[in-house]
Amino acid sequence: MPDIEEFPVLLGETARAWRARLDQRLKPLGLSQAKWLVLLHLSHGGDAMIQKELAGRIGIEGPTLVGLLDRMARDGWLERRESAEDRRSKTVHLTDKSHEVIRQIKSVAAHLRRELLAGMSEPELNQCAEVLRRIKKKAETL
Repeated sequence: MPDIEEFPVLLGETARAWRARLDQRLKPLGLSQAKWLVLLHLSHGGDAMIQKELAGRIGIEGPTLVGLLDRMARDGWLERRESAEDRRSKTVHLTDKSHEVIRQIKSVAAHLRRELLAGMSEPELNQCAEVLRRIKKKAETL
């Protein structure tokens, strides 16, 4: 069992290595990690996410996200609209162009997930996922 002090480092390094491998496999689609993260978060978040919420989910500052969204909108991946609830906010929406590439992203991600988790039992994975959910919940409520 790893030293408990190593756990957070190991967790971060694992996430970073997983993202790096996925990023490498998605390069042929012409998407940077920042772009595919935006597309995936929008596809999981219901396709009408407020920019501030999207920035929080991705873990970047609002001004950084605005520049990225400007480029992605210009390239036809998404569009921004005035929020119906708050005129100071904008919502981000996927375009038809993005739906096909999201299917490709999810396919590549599923293949990688199968490779990385091969040889691990379902009970091991369920236990690991439950522990991670509990840690995440505590971190979000502290």
